[in-house]
Amino acid sequence: MSSNPKPLTPLTARTPNTPLAERLRPKNLGEVIGQQHLLGADMPLRIAFESGQPHSCILWGPPGVGKTTLARLMAHSFDAHFITISAVLGGVKDIREAVEQATIWQAQGGRRTIVFVDEVHRFNKSQQDAFLPYVESGLFTFIGATTENPSFEVNSALLSRAAVYVLQPLTTEDLKQIVAKALAERALPAIKTIVPDALEQLVAYADGDARRLLNTLESLAVAAQREKKAGGVDVTGAWLLKVLGQQMRRYDKGGEQFYDTISALHKSVRGSDPDAALYWLVRMLDGGAEPRYMARRLIRMASEDIGLADPRALRLALDAAEVYERLGSPEGELALAQCVVYLAMAPKSNAVYKAFNEAKAFVKKDGTQPVPLHLRNAPTQLMKELDYGKNYRYAHDEEDGFAAGASYLPQGMAAPGFYRPVNRGLEIRIADKLNELKSKNDKKT
Repeated sequence: MSSNPKPLTPLTARTPNTPLAERLRPKNLGEVIGQQHLLGADMPLRIAFESGQPHSCILWGPPGVGKTTLARLMAHSFDAHFITISAVLGGVKDIREAVEQATIWQAQGGRRTIVFVDEVHRFNKSQQDAFLPYVESGLFTFIGATTENPSFEVNSALLSRAAVYVLQPLTTEDLKQIVAKALAERALPAIKTIVPDALEQLVAYADGDARRLLNTLESLAVAAQREKKAGGVDVTGAWLLKVLGQQMRRYDKGGEQFYDTISALHKSVRGSDPDAALYWLVRMLDGGAEPRYMARRLIRMASEDIGLADPRALRLALDAAEVYERLGSPEGELALAQCVVYLAMAPKSNAVYKAFNEAKAFVKKDGTQPVPLHLRNAPTQLMKELDYGKNYRYAHDEEDGFAAGASYLPQGMAAPGFYRPVNRGLEIRIADKLNELKSKNDKKT
């Protein structure tokens, strides 16, 4: 370890050989595209920058949304030494060296130090704990970047000492601004223009990830340079597919083929075909579908197509979503596959789905009916005098815990019969129970 370490420059020098993503990295806060919910006027991260006082924080968001850029800009804005550690490759030795550097720099001039830990969730508990005494003493400001939920992946002790800022995927317009900036700054000299349909394909492929977008543009620039076309290449959709080939998604997120594929998955689950369901799930994951989106769709399928025929299906779908949040890709995708097979093989019922839709349509048409007096709560003496709650029968005090003949609908409303259980799975027993209760009601009328 050198006794006179050099500060790590937060904003590196850019040369023609520097990767495009680095060349276009914002040099000040005004150049940052996206994240206006954090960086707009009077927004929390903007206020933090303007305060002049750095504070420890966790930047949580998907890849390519600006976590590293914001950390570097903080160091630049606060005139702080910037030390970066990769939790994927680093360990306690790197933490120790960062502490040594920060201690020397503090002794030499009192200048602040920011320690940036990329993929902080990759550090185990003891490694994360190693930062605590130095964060508490103020030796350095800690900034962690993570793609995983900090509530699960970052120690509560460290989390309690750091503000959490949630970064969002870049929007289509954000990504288009990045492309426009690259072209305006002649960062892609071999590319003349990018026609609208090709631009739409590019931003769909990037899927909210600026790094992926810039790396793709760099690949296109290399291909365009090989063509040595005077004035540069006009990038069209056809040229894009010719150059990138298998790199491009087999369907565009939000496009017709995307929804056709999710429809095929849903219908395969509904049709109780586990092989087809697995096939379409893998097709979507392989094509770049966000696994969290897939998890949400599986939860919907469990509720819509299986329902009370097997209530465990909804719990399993929720568990699969949580497993993915904890493990990420690719490990967490196995839980989604397990869920898909279970949903495909579970007994099917859309009885609750149909009942809910019928109830919504009925209420919309029927209007607002008053709540019967015997069903109203009576917390005050006046309400009791107005007969609120009068003649209400407490079901737990009745035989078999059921107040036979009691009505729970608005006065004069006939039983609408929204819920009609199917003759499959648990709903067989539910139907038997409903018939038993109906028989008891009929005896009281």
